[in-house]
Amino acid sequence: MPSPLPLADDRAHLRADCSRCAGLCCVAPAFAASADFAIDKPAGTPCVHLAGDFRCGIHDRLREHGFPGCTVFDCFGAGQRITQETFGGRSWREAPELGRAQFAVLPVVRQLHEMLWHLTEAGELPAAAPLSAEADRLRAEVERAATGDAAELAALDLGALRGRVGELLGRVSELARAGSRARDRRGADLVGRDLRRTDLRGAGLRGAYLIGADLRGVDLGAADLLGADLRGTDVRGADLSRCLFLTQPQVSAARGDARTRLPAAVRRPAHWTGRVPPR
Repeated sequence: MPSPLPLADDRAHLRADCSRCAGLCCVAPAFAASADFAIDKPAGTPCVHLAGDFRCGIHDRLREHGFPGCTVFDCFGAGQRITQETFGGRSWREAPELGRAQFAVLPVVRQLHEMLWHLTEAGELPAAAPLSAEADRLRAEVERAATGDAAELAALDLGALRGRVGELLGRVSELARAGSRARDRRGADLVGRDLRRTDLRGAGLRGAYLIGADLRGVDLGAADLLGADLRGTDVRGADLSRCLFLTQPQVSAARGDARTRLPAAVRRPAHWTGRVPPR
């Protein structure tokens, strides 16, 4: 019997592959001129920097041109699934009549893929082994939902499914963090707080607001970061390698460096190192 794939490989299809997408994230959402986006862009209108091959014309200079919001967005692989599978390789450009449907299902499939990201992790956490079978069954259900056609995706009761996934992830978190003495800070307002002397190992930080918080050098152990807002959070030198339910967009929104330790399935953001990411 072959050995199971590493966790990072199990989630390979949940990573964005822009070469197989039709630039959906550059067209579907609306942009408002702000610190994140240099221009106003209505929903359903292509960004002025979107090239004919669906690539970004300033991909390697997004931050310099005032588009840091683009560098922290991640579709969890929804873009290529919609383009290649849901619509069979056809795009809004050669078939404009498909545009509205393609743009409408992007947030749906993205949320489904984010659920799959977390459920994959939940099913492989040794500390939560008693719930692994349940996590695998729910992951299969979410995967089936993600393969639906445009009409099925639009009609999906996403809220109910998300609620079930969240409830299971909560039980997984309790098992994985058992024994931790850290305070439960679920949904806490920790904006701008200096937390360098706070014991956060195994803390419940689900949905916490950590915007601009100082976590330099902090070991978070198995802290639950599901839905935590890490925009501008200083994690330089911090150890996030064992954190639960950490996603690429959360990490990309934070401030880290070469010393920041990350889970195997999460990549070190290019703007932390100055490297240009692949596309």
